[in-house]
Amino acid sequence: MPSQGVRTHDCGELRRSHVDQQVALSGWVNARREMGGALVFVDLRDKHGITQVAFDDSVGPGLRERARALKPESVIHVRGTVRPRPPGQANKDRATGEVELLARELELLGPSQTPPFEPASAESVSDELRLQYRYLDLRRERLQRNLKLRHDLLLALRNRLSELGFTEVETPILTKATPEGARDYLVPSRVQKGKFYALPQSPQIFKQLLMVAGLERYFQVCRCFRDEDLRADRQPEFTQLDIEMSFVEQQHVVDMVSAAVAQAVSVVRPGAAPALPMRSMTWAEALDTCGSDKPDLRFGVRLHDVTEAVRASGFGVFSRAVQAGGRVRLLAVPGGGAFSRKEIADLEEVAKAAGAKGLAWFKLVAAGALEGGSAKFLSAAEQLALVQQSGAREGDLLLAVADSLELSARSLGAVRLAVGRKLKLIDPHALEFTWVVDFPLFERDAETGELTPAHHPFCKPKEAYAGQLEQDPAATLAHSYDLVLNGIELGSGSVRIHDSELQHRVFQRIGLPEREIRERFGFVLDAFKYGAPPHAGFAVGLDRLVMILAGEESIREVIAFPKTATAACLMTGAPTSVPDKQLAEAGVRTLDVPAGSAP
Repeated sequence: MPSQGVRTHDCGELRRSHVDQQVALSGWVNARREMGGALVFVDLRDKHGITQVAFDDSVGPGLRERARALKPESVIHVRGTVRPRPPGQANKDRATGEVELLARELELLGPSQTPPFEPASAESVSDELRLQYRYLDLRRERLQRNLKLRHDLLLALRNRLSELGFTEVETPILTKATPEGARDYLVPSRVQKGKFYALPQSPQIFKQLLMVAGLERYFQVCRCFRDEDLRADRQPEFTQLDIEMSFVEQQHVVDMVSAAVAQAVSVVRPGAAPALPMRSMTWAEALDTCGSDKPDLRFGVRLHDVTEAVRASGFGVFSRAVQAGGRVRLLAVPGGGAFSRKEIADLEEVAKAAGAKGLAWFKLVAAGALEGGSAKFLSAAEQLALVQQSGAREGDLLLAVADSLELSARSLGAVRLAVGRKLKLIDPHALEFTWVVDFPLFERDAETGELTPAHHPFCKPKEAYAGQLEQDPAATLAHSYDLVLNGIELGSGSVRIHDSELQHRVFQRIGLPEREIRERFGFVLDAFKYGAPPHAGFAVGLDRLVMILAGEESIREVIAFPKTATAACLMTGAPTSVPDKQLAEAGVRTLDVPAGSAP
């Protein structure tokens, strides 16, 4: 009777203490080699490790020839005796390297064709091929380690939240569209033709309703969906740890999330847990000093606002920007005075790609004078002010952008990151957490100039600004907060609006007509009229957190079956066309779109 691969030990388990024991192993053929024709060796692999198996005809007739015929990635089952390797032949790089299994039985469980690539060499093949054969790619130790790290992190978070009295509750996947800042994925209803569900961008409304329902402490490991352009840390479907609490203020949520994340990090990266309390900075401070609301604090180069020092400057680029209500920001690059003109031009391209019109530069030479670039347009007093305010030293390079409040910060912030990478100032192993607080409640759409929610329309305005919703909404700050790790936003949260009248006013400020407010959010506003408690929450992007802890640069490396930058699954072929009969059942027709045209 076939063994079905039942094993007594795994392939990472055998040690000298197992010598002379009879064991059974199962796994994949990782490699095969011969020793002078007398022996055939197979490195047998499972998720736990690799064990060397020796095949000798003197133990079992025909074993050597059968082993010689094994193809890479075939699944086999072997039985035999554990023996020590000969003196001088131990593999010190392998946990099982002091022993091998002398096989007496070999069973081929799952033969393999010649694979398009071997897992051990997957690093050298294209991402497209890896994703097409993802089940082979996932056999790599690196990806299996990433998935195990993901499991351990999630288990630690779940356990911690359970200890704190949270209840895990699932919320609907088929729901209705809510404004979350991205396009929705829509699902047609077969039984109500012409109507659509939306896949949730987050469980925002449901978790608030759970607070109205009296649950008080909720969490969920939830799937979220956003139809938006993709990048290294973004996928059309992603996982977040969703949290909501009643009868708390902002600092309660920040402290609880900080402690839970720190404890989880300590499980998967012992000794790397952040100190508590985690540092905090306002949105305005992050923008002013790092040029981003997702500040990377792993290195110390900072931006400086030198607007007042050059307000009346003869350098028109600076003075005209100030007169238009903009800012002039400055960055001192340590040792950058040695940069070539081409290296400076490369940094200028970074600034332009981020929206700046240009990048002014000056080199600080002996006696504190500035030379090169636009230095000749600055007075001696202005040069001295720039040096003093930036803290620059001899041999440094000064870079400046003159533009609007946010554009001057964001473009020079992009240059700051480029400088950090170029000068290798960023420790790739560091974990620098920070909370960014006091975000604006609204922001202006870059194209239309209309007000839109900076996070979402359920954030509560700070009490000092609640009266400004109608008079000066753009200046209104919110009880909202982001957790940032190494310059990447891990998640966002806020104190929620729980007052029906205030929520209605916010909907009006973002331009929603009364009919749309009732159609889309009437059930929420009604719920708030039946005793809604004060509540607040947060959502952690698990894919991004695991990506950073695993030392990866893309969340695709920590997701079992990710999609490409065009939201396609190369393994299954999704998305695919649907037969006309199935479309008709759902009451849907498709437009004829020319092949290769943009959506």
